[in-house]
Amino acid sequence: MMPRLLVTSLLVLGLAACGSTSDSPSQTSTPPSSDLGSVKKDDKLAALLPPEIASAGTLKVGSNIQNPPNNFYDQDGKTPLGSEVDLIKAISAKLGLKAEHSDMVFSSLITSLETGRVDVTMAAMNDTAERQQKIDFVDYFTSGIMIMVQKGNPQGVKEPDDLCGKGVAVNLGSSQEQYAKEQSQKCLDRGKPEVQLSVTDSDTGNQNQLRTGRVAAILNDLPTAVYVAKTAGDGQYFEVVPLAPINGGPYGIGVAKKNAKLSEAIKAALQSLIDDGTYTKILTTWDIKQGAITKAAINGK
Repeated sequence: MMPRLLVTSLLVLGLAACGSTSDSPSQTSTPPSSDLGSVKKDDKLAALLPPEIASAGTLKVGSNIQNPPNNFYDQDGKTPLGSEVDLIKAISAKLGLKAEHSDMVFSSLITSLETGRVDVTMAAMNDTAERQQKIDFVDYFTSGIMIMVQKGNPQGVKEPDDLCGKGVAVNLGSSQEQYAKEQSQKCLDRGKPEVQLSVTDSDTGNQNQLRTGRVAAILNDLPTAVYVAKTAGDGQYFEVVPLAPINGGPYGIGVAKKNAKLSEAIKAALQSLIDDGTYTKILTTWDIKQGAITKAAINGK
């Protein structure tokens, strides 16, 4: 679970990560896990690694382990779980490495990468032009805004225009808040009632509003929306409107610019996992295959 202080600090970052965080994930189901036993070292891919990382045998991964289903702790409070955890483990295995996670504040990830404290970062971090000025990204997933509604969708929200005149909960300072305001203006421009925004700093509070019908929908990022819908009340409380991610953009594995060889090795390993089906298997396990990519890229290229 995410302490309130951390939630607030992350929200101040606005678009820093996936746009919203959860201070108390509504999980009642046992977390899934991907079977990665079939992922073996590929000697040709391993030969692409920088010698110092190959000889160390480990890939030091900086993350902010607070964001299910991307990354969070098992019930023991020590074991990292999540789609990103599975994916970086699989990438590491392809390269003959073992992934070692370090949990740190999100705002310190890029600095930790630049100073060599970690080899890579993986924390639902958006690959943006601004961040590319400091580090490189190996893009591995496309996220975006999703609309979550009550189970059965009683208010018939099927597309963004259906939000006109309805209550919508978003997190303060998030990309979802920005989008909801833009959508509200579109409603007004078309002679429809504006979106009735409820802006809070708590995903749990937003979920309570939706469950009790005080709002018609919650806007959240793709992985979080899908995970909450799948786990809250054993999947009986919410569902996600089946749309393509709104304002979609890539998540990227961060790599220091001075370590271009590592970027290329990770890109090649990721493409191998895409080609052999392991990548799809991981995303399917976590029910987030809507954000799957078909071609690994560095800085979107």
